[in-house]
Amino acid sequence: MTALGVSQDDKAELTDAVFRRVARLAKDNWGLNLEDGKRPLVTARLWKRVVASGAGDFPTYVGKVEDGDQVECDHFISALTTNVTHFFREQHHFDFLESAILPGFRGRGPLRVWSAGCSSGQEPYSIAASIRAVLGASADARILATDVDPDILERAQKAVYAKSETSFPNPALETRIFDKKQSAKHRHVRENIVNLVTFRRLNLIQPWPISGRFDVIFCRNVAIYFDKPTQASLWAQFAAHLNPGGFLFIGHSERIETPAAIGLSPAGITTYQKH
Repeated sequence: MTALGVSQDDKAELTDAVFRRVARLAKDNWGLNLEDGKRPLVTARLWKRVVASGAGDFPTYVGKVEDGDQVECDHFISALTTNVTHFFREQHHFDFLESAILPGFRGRGPLRVWSAGCSSGQEPYSIAASIRAVLGASADARILATDVDPDILERAQKAVYAKSETSFPNPALETRIFDKKQSAKHRHVRENIVNLVTFRRLNLIQPWPISGRFDVIFCRNVAIYFDKPTQASLWAQFAAHLNPGGFLFIGHSERIETPAAIGLSPAGITTYQKH
């Protein structure tokens, strides 16, 4: 037995007690709701960090995160979240954006958009491409793209994607993002798309250092990680950060239970408008 009561054979096992510590850390610091059914996935992902950090076992590793080791805190949240996305994901949202929202900003501005939980950047760059397609090169628009994971933000800011990351629901959309002359191996997002987007790190369950309101907020497939009370709080905060008449887009498996209570009305598939 080690001093922490963990045998050599048990180093790779996430016990009930340690899993509860992991779940408490995830909930208190990042709002993540880790149910027991996720334990095998959590075990596999965190064990890689146990080895890489030199902690040797789960209790020691979790102790590093509990003590506020910033490097491991960053790796911890990165390991527990899934960054699966692609360009123009849930295309119906972009169709609505282009047909029902953006035309109202022709000849006026500024247009402010927030991509919350932007992952590796495909969502905000898709939004930027829609803006360029409808409002043109002189669009008075800015997109704030935020995520809690510093590693994924670094990837997003580079605006470079492997061919395997550049799937599109409609091939015609591809030339909005990339120049076809580029190398087949790695592709750079067009400069006029990149320069509409500003990336920042933000933890959605902590106070938001954001001033002003937005005309459009995308927060899709993020709230699925949170429990119901945290989701409800998040939707209410987003509503408060929308301009009157502004729109909130959420993920295909997410719902706002009582939108009217926070000043929203359904406007389309997982789309809400502020009264």
